[in-house]
Order: sequence, then C-alpha cells, then structure tokens
Amino acid sequence: MPIFAVKTTASQERTVAEMLANKEAEEIHAVLAPDSLTSYVMVEADDSAVLERLLDEIPHARSIVPGTSGYAEVEHFLSPTPDVEGIAEGDIVELIAGPFKGEKARVQRIDEGKDQVTVELYEATVPIPVTVRGDQIRVLDSDER
Repeated sequence: MPIFAVKTTASQERTVAEMLANKEAEEIHAVLAPDSLTSYVMVEADDSAVLERLLDEIPHARSIVPGTSGYAEVEHFLSPTPDVEGIAEGDIVELIAGPFKGEKARVQRIDEGKDQVTVELYEATVPIPVTVRGDQIRVLDSDER
C-alpha cells in the first residue's frame, strides 16, 4: 500500500490529519502526523487521485509530494522514543520540574523500563538520591561529549 506525503501549512499538521481521518473514504487507510515532521502528514491511500480530490476540500492541505514512500521509511515515526534516551550515568543535569526545579544533579542510575532517572543533587550537604521522570530533566554536560 503506497504512503503519500501531504504538504500542509506550518503548525496545521494535526488539523489536516484529523480532517482526513474523519472523511469517510474507503480509499484512505491510515493518517500519520508525527511531531518531528513539520508541515507534512503521511497518508496511506489506494492512489493519489482519490487523495487529491479529498485534499481540495481540506483547508491547510497544500499538495501531494510527488512519489510514494514505503512502510520502512515511516516506521521510525510509529514507536515513541523514551525520555531517558541520550542520558548516560555521570551526566550533569538540571531538574526542570518538581520540588527540586532549578537544581543541578549528577545522574546515578537510569531505568529505561520505567522512563525514570535517579540523580544525586549537587549542592545538598548530604548526598540524596532523587528519582524523577525522564522528561523532568535537561542534560547540561555529558561525559560522552
């Protein structure tokens, strides 16, 4: 089944995807609007003629990019990346949420299954391990760089 890339107005990808998904067209099989892909929506459809006809009725949908994509080219958009990806033990991080917001800490342990990181606060008199979610920290300095 071919996958078409549809050019959209910037920041309107979700709107176009929702409108396409709400159309009751048997020729449209799937619609994907990944956050990491700006101004494009991926559409699995039978052929481009049907898709072009539907896009005429949808505001913010600009055009179909010539050619098609296969499943292998869009597969990486389908699985979410964990928040702890790119963080290593020993990294210096800043807590950006929670009760210790603004504090600097060193990563002690990473639990990818739970998407959590255990850090040790820098300026604490007694070293205190604190476990936070991966989206609550920002890497400042990495040993790997």
